Amino acid sequence: MFDRIVPQSCTKMDCVTCDVKTAMRYNAEWHSRLPHTNMGNMLRNREKVFYAAVFELNYFAVAMWTTPVAANRLKGGNNMLELRRLAIAPDAPKYTATWMLGKMVRHIRRYHPNINKLISYQDTEVHSGTIYAAGNWSLESTSDYTPWNTDVRVRTAAVQSKASKNRWSYNLT
Repeated sequence: MFDRIVPQSCTKMDCVTCDVKTAMRYNAEWHSRLPHTNMGNMLRNREKVFYAAVFELNYFAVAMWTTPVAANRLKGGNNMLELRRLAIAPDAPKYTATWMLGKMVRHIRRYHPNINKLISYQDTEVHSGTIYAAGNWSLESTSDYTPWNTDVRVRTAAVQSKASKNRWSYNLT
């Protein structure tokens, strides 16, 4: 195994779109809370886009955006994207998450003109929301844990955190 070259600054990386398998692979390695994802849950959405932060052919972060899980309960939900996962490598440069969030916002604004709002849910047990505050996102609400289980489908702790969630939003219009 060889040592990879780590950029001195996140600004030396490129933020590029990638395929869902690449995003899922690195999410499984790096996500702080929910490393498991289901490809069907990512691909069956009306809108979806996946990103990677790359330097010298090495990945340092990945992100997965889809139509919001609760699009049917959100006003204008079909014209939104939800940041479902953002995973950063342990050796990524400082501020990679904030830098990447800004790059993705600009890309979505340019290449997804039907999207007018972005949302993301922050797990309050492990994150403070710094990247959203730094990117001028708005804190919309905080909600307590509510299980997603139904009579048809039971979800395990591995796919749902029991922490309170902060919902952040960014208006593109």
